[in-house]
Amino acid sequence: MITNYQVKGMTCGHCVSAVSAEVAALDGVTEVQVDLAAGRVTVTSAGPLDTGVVRAAVDEAGYDLVEA
Repeated sequence: MITNYQVKGMTCGHCVSAVSAEVAALDGVTEVQVDLAAGRVTVTSAGPLDTGVVRAAVDEAGYDLVEA
């Protein structure tokens, strides 16, 4: 399953790494791709992800999930 999320506040490679690491650590996530310019995070997972769980992971990295 592929889901796109919009993330606010990412400005550099460190931002990409932080968000990627937190989201990749979620159960069921198999791949995370971050488009820094678009502020988009594309997550591939074994099944549907709870948006609240993804939001918490992005928040832990220091950024804001603005829409799912």
